[in-house]
Amino acid sequence: MHVLLTNDDGISAPGLQALYQILSENGEVAVVAPDQEKSAVGHGITLNHPIRVTELPLVDGKTGYAVSGTPADCVKLAFLEILDKKPDIVISGINRGANLGVNINYSGTAAAAREAALYRTIAIAASVQGQRGGDFHGAARYIRHLSLETLKNGLPPMTFLNVNFPALPLSEMAGVRICRQGLSFPDEYLDRRKDPRGKTYYWHGCDFKNTETDIAIDSAAVEKRFISITPIKCDMTDYEAIPGLESWQILNGNSAINR
Repeated sequence: MHVLLTNDDGISAPGLQALYQILSENGEVAVVAPDQEKSAVGHGITLNHPIRVTELPLVDGKTGYAVSGTPADCVKLAFLEILDKKPDIVISGINRGANLGVNINYSGTAAAAREAALYRTIAIAASVQGQRGGDFHGAARYIRHLSLETLKNGLPPMTFLNVNFPALPLSEMAGVRICRQGLSFPDEYLDRRKDPRGKTYYWHGCDFKNTETDIAIDSAAVEKRFISITPIKCDMTDYEAIPGLESWQILNGNSAINR
């Protein structure tokens, strides 16, 4: 198994290191990850300034690549420049802090897996609930098992798996649930402050309180001590909306323009 590891917590993050240790036991593992934390950057890519790459020694003496750009940049660089061959699977994580519900849209962890899926490569995004993290090594062992199963069974084109673990030892988790993405929106706020020169600045924050109770939804499953696995599609088309739009008086552009 040839694996590409990346994340948004940075190349030195404990979740990535745990994955590297576990996956290196059975396969060839390349590491291309941000040189510092890039949380919540979404699927941004770097266009207006250079991307720099620094080679760093890994724990086993092999070379990893620390990238000045975003998680999506890391995957692009790996595929287009750094790797000699396309990996069998890309794993992003293990992130410190869950990526559930609408937060998937903001997640750099999920974006790296999505970028790999756009390259028609099997991909998994993995996260552990809580900013302190949880059982990274236990989660890494499960991700190894899931990776082998995913490679054996395959995924639909341009679909990746978003996996979230409760902040518990693996032995204390209730099981595994295949879930859908929750859509509850967190309570957001902007903390308005003044700097020493009297100019206004803001800190963005949110209070995420899980309101979902259906265990088929990702956040509810994790709250009830299950590992949640959600298949995420890159195709964002709302197919159900197409027939309704086709009935609108918008299809003849010339008639509207000439009114």
